[in-house]
Amino acid sequence: MVAGGLCLCGLLRYRNVTCVVYTGDRDATGEEIVEGAFRRFNIKLIHPVKFVFLEKRFLVEASLYPHFTLLGQSLGSVFLGWEALLKCVPDIYIDSMGYAFTIPLFKYLGGCRVGCYVHYPTISTDMLSVVRNQDTRFNNAAFITSSPLFSKFKLVYYYFFAFMYGLVGSCSDVVMVNSSWTLNHILSLWRAGACTSIVYPPCDVQTFLDIPLEMERSTSEYSIVSVSQFRPEKDHPLQIRAFAKLLKEKRVGQEPSLKLILIGGCRNQQDEERVNNLKCLCEELGVSDDVIFRINIPFEELKRHLAEATIGLHTMWNEHFGIGVVECMAAGTVILAHNSGGPKLDIVVPHEGYVTGFLAEDEDSYAETMAYIFSLSPEKRLEIRKNARRSVHRFSDQHFEDTFLLSVEPLFK
Repeated sequence: MVAGGLCLCGLLRYRNVTCVVYTGDRDATGEEIVEGAFRRFNIKLIHPVKFVFLEKRFLVEASLYPHFTLLGQSLGSVFLGWEALLKCVPDIYIDSMGYAFTIPLFKYLGGCRVGCYVHYPTISTDMLSVVRNQDTRFNNAAFITSSPLFSKFKLVYYYFFAFMYGLVGSCSDVVMVNSSWTLNHILSLWRAGACTSIVYPPCDVQTFLDIPLEMERSTSEYSIVSVSQFRPEKDHPLQIRAFAKLLKEKRVGQEPSLKLILIGGCRNQQDEERVNNLKCLCEELGVSDDVIFRINIPFEELKRHLAEATIGLHTMWNEHFGIGVVECMAAGTVILAHNSGGPKLDIVVPHEGYVTGFLAEDEDSYAETMAYIFSLSPEKRLEIRKNARRSVHRFSDQHFEDTFLLSVEPLFK
């Protein structure tokens, strides 16, 4: 028996395996969860899975811990993991949610072989640097950066947590990471290089590659599309400010007109409030008529927006990988991503020596690069779009399946 959200690939090779998924979605049935995965992500299961419903998921909600959030959620995950063990003890446990503190629990108390797929380190050396340098960011409030005492206290707390995080992570028998950026941080924290490998996450590139790639026709309107959840780290305000700057520098009455389309999911009331704040920012900057919000839209509508877009926009600093970036490239947009993390190291890189997209860092560079992309001829943009499409095959579902199964093979021996 294998437990964990990413054990589904094992069903294809290991026919005698029963796959169990722990979930806190108690308001939905297993069938509804499977249907939701197909509707939102175009994922269809070939074999049935078993769902184990947990009651204590509230213990890992960030809202429960207004202070010492990382530590609170990690300790909460231990209690949640204990509930999971009491309900079902698997032979193999694969954590794909980032609950590293559950790894020793399943290994030493559950007697399981354990693996994990790390999407984003709970803490990273970059986070330590932000606090050390007293930089103000979404996870480092201004009242802390303005106080040397608070900054030192938070730095000690982060170093302690990083030590504990490395300790529990090193208990894993198999470690998979989703990008070169994540690999570098996990190696420095967990020091488990012998059992660590990169497994790029599954991107449904073929669905987007099926969108016809044609020369742009003359149009009166061009669109810039962003695809990401409405979370603070995605930095939607940067997108709006850069877009407003682009419009300001564009001559009044100049054709074609430009639209910014923000596509994303809202998980809870906090995300909805964040969207309302973004709409207020649009009004403040005078771009409300030019910015469109599309929330929790069906997959087919997402495809349509990407097919019609000229630029795919991404602004998250140190994005661990960037599935949205890959989808934009596969759909045929000219990608403009943040010059950091997975987009910089793995995705928006030259393919066979040819440009696949562009990178930027701040409001000015984003506005300038968007203006540059629109200044290119349709033929040049088509060339970049074709290069990008050829480069994304290494992020396909099939490639993920092959590398995932190769990485977890030791767990089945």
